Amino acid sequence: MSDRFNGYDILVIGGGNAALCAAISARRGGASVLVVEAAPKFYRGGNTRHTRNMRCAHDSATETLSGPYYEDEFFEDLWRVTGGNTDEKLARMMIAESKDMLNWIVEQGVRFQPSLGGTLSLGRTNSFFLGGGRAMLNALYRTAQNLGVDVVYDAEVVGLDIADGRFKAATIRHDGREHVATAKAVVAASGGFEANIDWLKEGWGDIADNFLIRGTPYNRGTVLKMLIDRGVKQIGDPTQCHAVAIDARAPKYDGGIITRLDCVVFGIVVNKHAERFYDEGEDVWPKRYAIWGRLVAAQPDQIAYIIFDARSLELFMPSLYPPIRAGTIAELADKLDLPAARLEETLSQFNAAVQPGTFDHATLDDCRTEGLSPPKSHWARRIETAPFYAYPVRPGITFTYLGVRVNEQSRMLMADGTPSRNMFAAGEIMAGNVLGQGYAAGIGMTIGSVFGRIAGREAAAEVRTGTPKPAIAMEIA
Repeated sequence: MSDRFNGYDILVIGGGNAALCAAISARRGGASVLVVEAAPKFYRGGNTRHTRNMRCAHDSATETLSGPYYEDEFFEDLWRVTGGNTDEKLARMMIAESKDMLNWIVEQGVRFQPSLGGTLSLGRTNSFFLGGGRAMLNALYRTAQNLGVDVVYDAEVVGLDIADGRFKAATIRHDGREHVATAKAVVAASGGFEANIDWLKEGWGDIADNFLIRGTPYNRGTVLKMLIDRGVKQIGDPTQCHAVAIDARAPKYDGGIITRLDCVVFGIVVNKHAERFYDEGEDVWPKRYAIWGRLVAAQPDQIAYIIFDARSLELFMPSLYPPIRAGTIAELADKLDLPAARLEETLSQFNAAVQPGTFDHATLDDCRTEGLSPPKSHWARRIETAPFYAYPVRPGITFTYLGVRVNEQSRMLMADGTPSRNMFAAGEIMAGNVLGQGYAAGIGMTIGSVFGRIAGREAAAEVRTGTPKPAIAMEIA
């Protein structure tokens, strides 16, 4: 047994937003805390490195938000994207708690930038981190370490000792050796299993081989599987996840947000047979972009193509890779290895169905098709101005929703529904409590921050019942 991993009140497993919020909250509650991160220091933070913003309720405009976003509207948005597949009690609690997160997270050193306009349509609802996710993450690490939280990198949890619903110890692989770490409480914030292709295939079948993983390759679900195997109640569907359409040229892992494509609403999307398969203008992008990964996954060979023309080229945020360009539709089809005659026919049918309207990329405008299946409900403009462009896209998995069941204290529930005394969870590993399906931009960070803060607070309170400690309220350096 190594002293390096022992003598702490609370063990936090994971190194992203949820883990750091839990660690800071627990330390401010008077507990000693050790964070173990499976990744090397450079790659610390899981998917938080690739985030840009978080969605929180607020009652008025601020310096960084253009207007109010009330709790009821937040819940209505969540209810709509999940199709009601959410724990309403937990969801409403999370939304209520999110109102204070914008202040609390700033108190931990995170800075926000002024609100954004344009096609993202998030200036009122979402706060964007100044410097992006990595800057936000670095601020949390800086605060945690100033408070006295200890962090060990390249430290993978490979074993859990749980008896009668109570955590006793974890086995941690570090520096080529295995160490046993005891603690009075544990917070699991180690992400989902999206980087475990074999596990994805259990739900999706062989098509998962064609999926790209947008985030960290370290989220393999090791801790999640051990928790479920040791009697923690699971929640969620193994096929439900945050999945968007990303550039098919992206790397298998860790391509991040710069491989995402925000241009679906400005054109049409066709499969390998040059056929449309869904309404590209169904809703504003933040509420509907996360359905496209699943839609593309259902297409032959899990590949699709976004087709648009010169008028739309500069209306959206560019991605890492340039679009494929051609002077004619036939030439574009040849470059994409699509049947040219069928693509020309699909474009012709679409153009003929477009109705007159006033195009406005920032609102649900009146530009639509008529007599076309599937329709395009908004932002429908004829695609006829050369040059023509295309992006090839595949399903990009961000994180999975199968996870552990928790209550309002972020305590894990055992298989019989009994809350664990000393096991807590936050972030993607328990996101399925709120996200049964679907996604709204920025809500993953909300889940991580809110439940991380609660988990740390409750874990510290649990520890204090046995060994009271004074709360820590020190200034941020």
